[in-house]
Parts: sequence; C-alpha cells; structure tokens
Amino acid sequence: MESTVRQILQTKGTQVWSVLPESTVMEALELMAEKDIGAVPVVKEGKLVGIFSERDYARQAVRQRETLNLLPVSTFMTTDVITVSPTQTVKDCMILMTARRIRHLPVIENENLIGIITIGDVVKTIISDQALLLEELEKYISGRYIR
Repeated sequence: MESTVRQILQTKGTQVWSVLPESTVMEALELMAEKDIGAVPVVKEGKLVGIFSERDYARQAVRQRETLNLLPVSTFMTTDVITVSPTQTVKDCMILMTARRIRHLPVIENENLIGIITIGDVVKTIISDQALLLEELEKYISGRYIR
C-alpha cells in the first residue's frame, strides 16, 4: 500500500505557521527563522492565497533591500500555489515536487489549509516505505512471511 499525505501529517502533525498578505517581508523572515522553516503559507480570512519561501526572498528581495521592513509579503509571495489533498500518494507528491521544482506543498481539505509537507517529509516516507518493502520481501523469500 502506498503512503498518503494524510499519513505524513499524522506523523508530523498539522501545525502550520502562516502570515497575512499585509505582513512585512521582515516579519515573515523572522517567523521562518524562529520556527526553522523554509516557507510560510500566506492566509487571508482563513484561505490560502499564496506562499512565501526562501526562494521568493532570495530571488526578489535583493532588488529592494532598503524597503524590506515596509513591503508586504504579498509583494514577493508565489500566488500560483501548488497544493495537495490528504488522500494523494507520497509518490504523486514526489513527482509533482520534482516536475515543478518546489520544496513545500500546502495540504488543503475542504478548502482549508490543514498542513504543509516538505520534500524532506516525502523523501523520509519513501525511504521508510522502501525499507518496509525490502523487509517483507526478505521474509517472503526466506519463508517467514505471515500475513
């Protein structure tokens, strides 16, 4: 059985730190540093409207260094946010993250942000699934497989 996003969230938890579109870039960066995270969802009235990542900052903020304390995060955030549902497989997430070159996937259920998974979460789950599969194959081959 393939692992799903819901299973990752059950292990990792559903704590999500977010910012408002009018939060300053500096406020978003301070939150990211404090929580040791690489991206924050941007939420307005309970709905995901964007995502602000280290990449957004690195690529755009250097051009406007002197106004970082004044500019809202909405100036820099990615608005075409790629999301997943909790029922999607981890394999689907890996394919999506690789194809779109992204490292963070907000998880949406019933139009609500319920979590966020990272490329690290996905890789960790895939490695764990592979180890379990190898163990089961070894038991099967040796005749110790009992279901």
